[in-house]
Amino acid sequence: MLVGACGSEEAGSPAPADSGRDPLAHARVVLDRTPIFDGHNDLPWEIRASEEAPMDVAAYDLNLPVPGHTNLELLEAGGVGAQFWSVYIPGEYADSGFARLQLEQIDLARRMIDRYPELVLAGTADEVEAVMADGRIASMLGVEGGHAIENSLGALRAYYDLGARYMTLTHNVTLDWADAAQDTALHDGLSAFGEEVVREMNRLGMLVDLSHASPATMSDALTVSEAPVIFSHSSARALTDVPRNVPDSILARMAGNGGVVMVTFVQPFVNQEAADYDDALAADIQAMRDEGRPVGEIRAEIDRIRRESPRPPASIDDIADHIEHVRRVAGIDHVGIGSDYDGMNAPPEMPDVSSYPVLFARLIERGWTDEELGKLASGNILKALREAEAAAARLQGERQPSTAAIADFAGSAP
Repeated sequence: MLVGACGSEEAGSPAPADSGRDPLAHARVVLDRTPIFDGHNDLPWEIRASEEAPMDVAAYDLNLPVPGHTNLELLEAGGVGAQFWSVYIPGEYADSGFARLQLEQIDLARRMIDRYPELVLAGTADEVEAVMADGRIASMLGVEGGHAIENSLGALRAYYDLGARYMTLTHNVTLDWADAAQDTALHDGLSAFGEEVVREMNRLGMLVDLSHASPATMSDALTVSEAPVIFSHSSARALTDVPRNVPDSILARMAGNGGVVMVTFVQPFVNQEAADYDDALAADIQAMRDEGRPVGEIRAEIDRIRRESPRPPASIDDIADHIEHVRRVAGIDHVGIGSDYDGMNAPPEMPDVSSYPVLFARLIERGWTDEELGKLASGNILKALREAEAAAARLQGERQPSTAAIADFAGSAP
């Protein structure tokens, strides 16, 4: 079994004041009682992109050392009890057939889960808790980007039926119905059809994920949604000023919504020097392109810059600072963990999924209680998921599945 049963110590009992334990040992006890439920891991894409055997879940053996951040031994060491596996597909290539790619990626993730008895597909908060209590890893799927539905609410429902329990409204590209954080805004947030997407997600019980969305899209979704929203892998914009992070004005609305901001470990999202480095490098790359320099020459120059002047690393304290900022502004009931392992260059002090106890030890050193750590680890996201399920049960009694098409709404393209 991968993790200790959730009830291995009496649930809700306070930890001894210190009783001689060092913070890391204390953190491991906390995570044995309340395991990590991480909001975002890109292992399915890591498997799809594997050079040795792309899309082959047998060849990418999670019982062995792997080139990425995630295998079964590391998950056990990290105290992971539940995981949203991202079924990401790129949003930049419209000719590839988004729905086909999405179905392939869901199939890959489900084959990965089915291959290992330590992983169990879960569809509800109760199922997640039952799997964790059994010492295994509850696995849910997250669709990363609304481009995958190809403007079809029927496709949205099909992905839910296949196991998706959240959808990130956008990835990096603005859609026909929602503005992305890192692209040109076309709708000042959500279009009318985008609002209908949110309503149908509420009716299904699929969490609305606002990572990658523009602040206007975030705000519109919070206004429309009748269920908790999440940020599956974002941090605090007040500390690191990048478009992918969450402004304080949005953090302040989370308590009223019941949602959770799951803080990511992506280095330029938690460290301003790393973000500035990436911005400067991007400007250099664009300048070389504008000069018409060959692709090979540009790549060689990028390699030289990175070798001679590496990006400043993010630290474990940077991550802890973002967690504590979200706690201060949104509230202790609205912060979680969304690492983005296997989708980033991991911080040196947090190299893989075994690293969660190190982060929790640092928070213990900063004075976090066991109750607060339990909410951060999994309590808050489980509560949000359960409230979304309750909202869905109510809404399904009030209305039928939406048959709306994007053409029915003014202000939505095409």
